[in-house]
This record gives sequence, structure tokens and C-alpha cells, in this order.
Amino acid sequence: MGGFFGAASMNDCISDVFFGTDYHSHLGTRRGGMTAYDTELGFQRNIHSIENSPFRTKFEKDVEAMRGRLCIGCISDTDPQPILLRSKLGLYAVCTVGIINNADKLRNEILDSCFASFEAMSSGKINDSSLVGALISQKGSFVEGIRYAQSKIDGTVSMLVLTEDGIIAARDKAGRLPIVIGKREDGWCFSFESFAFQKLGYETYRELMPAEIVKITPESCEVLDKGCEDMRICTFLWTYYGYPNSIYEGVTVETMRTRNGEIMADTDINNGTLPDVDYVCGVPDSGVPHAIGYANRSGIPFARPFIKYTPTWPRSFMPQSQSMRNKVAKMKLIPVQELIDGKKLLFVDDSIVRGTQMRETVEFLYANGAKEVHMRSACPPIMYGCKYLNFSRSTSELDLIARKIIDELEGEEGVKYIEEYSSSKTERGRKLRDEICRRLKLTSLEFQSLEGTVKAVGLPECKLCSYCWNGKE
Repeated sequence: MGGFFGAASMNDCISDVFFGTDYHSHLGTRRGGMTAYDTELGFQRNIHSIENSPFRTKFEKDVEAMRGRLCIGCISDTDPQPILLRSKLGLYAVCTVGIINNADKLRNEILDSCFASFEAMSSGKINDSSLVGALISQKGSFVEGIRYAQSKIDGTVSMLVLTEDGIIAARDKAGRLPIVIGKREDGWCFSFESFAFQKLGYETYRELMPAEIVKITPESCEVLDKGCEDMRICTFLWTYYGYPNSIYEGVTVETMRTRNGEIMADTDINNGTLPDVDYVCGVPDSGVPHAIGYANRSGIPFARPFIKYTPTWPRSFMPQSQSMRNKVAKMKLIPVQELIDGKKLLFVDDSIVRGTQMRETVEFLYANGAKEVHMRSACPPIMYGCKYLNFSRSTSELDLIARKIIDELEGEEGVKYIEEYSSSKTERGRKLRDEICRRLKLTSLEFQSLEGTVKAVGLPECKLCSYCWNGKE
């Protein structure tokens, strides 16, 4: 996916954007970029690969040379950003977060309608931010251009636009991704993650509404176009992707996850399915607070039989190949033998996607003497690849373990019964859980329900996107 940070200050703000962007490193692993504007130096841009080393180490020298009171930075899991563009609107930089499903169609429309050209990457793919910039530049103002771009795009796009006199932020139409405004005595900032500016002395001013467009300068914060109340923010941000101290729509990630674990434990207690185990454990990192909540409510001690080795691989999705991601996931979890040998364990993970990494983890636990391994998933079975954001995506939905099993049981006809398979109270739902247990060698398995997930977030269900679980838009 990715994240961004921008600041407009009466003083030089390069270091603010450097640290603010670095605090988004958990959201992307391929490219990092910073672009600043200074009245003397003009636009200055630096982009580096961050696949093999952190953002901070790649940009430390750049920060010393850059200067400006306006600056934006981004972490990207896809394209090099920000992109610098010259058009009838002037010279400006743009960075985006989201996904454009109809990029090829839009590119061809632009090429057919005018003498345009795009900078292509080595793969031949057009940079998404370059495409967004081309759409914006077709209109007479940034507001008109942003509105036009978002109306043409099938998918989700939030963006920052850096001009010579300010920074414009536009939240995506459905509000699937967050943008928050920070305020300080000497200026303003935009951030995907609210915690990214707290250590820099900014206070939370407010969050952008879905589709809202706001401009900041060192002296002001101005609404350029109003947003709307209709929102479908991604629920998976709380379950997995968000950092523990992130706050989205007033709901803190860490507290949601703890509450989510408590709800799962309540469900097991009420259904008489609370297993007799020695420890409740979380799969690091995002599974841990879910597990703490489960342990607190169930009264079963919490323990860490796996410790995550983070100095080199903070997240398992960093390598681009799936085989290497699986290898890293295996290598980074270091066991505590004393808490495994002869023990009955219940693990809570944020989700079960393909099941490959989990199967290897379970096999390793048994190889090290575990008597039983139970699993609780902190979200419902993932049934659909996300088409709105750049995560939980698959080349085929049959890569998803739940969909693969459903297809093997009933073929294409099984899609009609997704709701039944998601529930543990139906015959189909029990078959799905039993088969996953068999394949992953689990003693027992349960998923958090969609109702429980919504309750843990605490926002109305109509404001939450749950497409990956139920396929409803």
C-alpha cells in the first residue's frame, strides 16, 4: 500500500517531513521519496529504493542538502514517488496512495485524445501518480482536476499535491484511507498516520472527510472543496495494517485489537468452545494485542513462545517474491523452547490468507514438542482479494485458503454460499473450519465474526468496508 506526510511551515520543515515519512515505513517496502520547494532552490526531489534498507538510512544525506518551507514525502509499495510534473497548472509534485484498477484504459484514453506521453518504468508500466497528474492537468484548476481524476478512477486514490504556494490533500471518495491534519504554532501538516506528527510537536486538528480537498500553507488551512458523510473506511486497517498507536476516525488500533480479542474469548465462552490450554499467544506483531484481549477475558495466561527478530526483517511481506516472504516469515520467529515443549497453546493471528506461513509455524511447534495448537483468526475468513487497496490482493482468489477449499467442495456454485461458509453455526461453516484444521494441522480453529469485528471497531457497519470478507461494496 503506502503512506504519505506533508508539512507547510514558517520555518524549514525538511526534518519534519523526513521523520514524519519514516513513521510510515510499516505501510510500504519498495520506494521512498521526498520533494521540497524553496523560493531559491525551487523543487528538490529524491527517490530511493527501500527494499533492502530502511527509509531513514537512505535519506539522511539528502535531508542535509534539501531546504524548504513546503515538503511532502511518501512510502510506496509500488511506484517511485512523488512525481514532478509540468502542465498548464504550473510545476507541481504529486504522490498517491491506493490502487487504480483501470489504469490501462485511462492511459489509452489520454493517449488517444491528445499528444501526451508518459514516463514509463523499466517494466513498461505507467507510474500511477504520473497518470493521476495527467488527469488533473486536463482541467483548469487543481480542485477540478482532482475531482475529475477521482471520478475517472476505478479503485481508490488519496493524494498530496505540492505546489509553489502550498500543499493540497485530497482524501479518496469513499474515505477508505485516512488523512489527518496536524497543527503547530509555525504551520500545518498532512499525514496518513496521526501518530507520525505527535513527536514533532503537532496536535491533531481534524481528519479529512471522504472526498474532501484541503490546502495548507505556512499560515493557513483552507477547505477547497467539501467532503461527504458517506464513508467506507477499510476495517482491515484496524485488524492488521495499522500501527498500534494509529487512530482512524477516533478509534485507536491497539484498543480495537484488544477489544476484538475480548469479544472472541466471550464468543468461545458462550459457545462452550473455550479450549483447555496452557497459554494464549499472539502471532507477532499484529496478532499480539488480539491475543492479550483474549487472555484477559478468558483468564488463560498470556505467553510469547515466539519472539520476532526485527532488526533485519520487520515485516514478512518485504521481499517481492512469495517464496522469499514465506522464508523470511519462518526465519524471523525465534522460539522459546520452554514455553512450547509439552504445552497446549492457543494462538491468535490477525488473519488467515493463504495459510502457507501458518502451516509451517504449526509444524514447527509440533516438532518442538507442542501437545496441541489451537488457532483463532482476529477477522472473518478472507473470501475476496481487495480491489480497493493494494493489500490482501491475489493473482487468483483461489490462492485464498478459504476460497480454495470452497471451490474444491462445491466448485463455482460454492460462491453462492459464502455467508454460510463464514459462519461457524452452519454445516458449510463447520466443514470449512474442519478442513482448514486438517490442512494446517490445528487442534481447533475459529474466526472472528463480521458482527464481532464491527463491534470491536465501534463504528456503524455502514461506514466500514468489509469487501474482502463478504464481497459487498
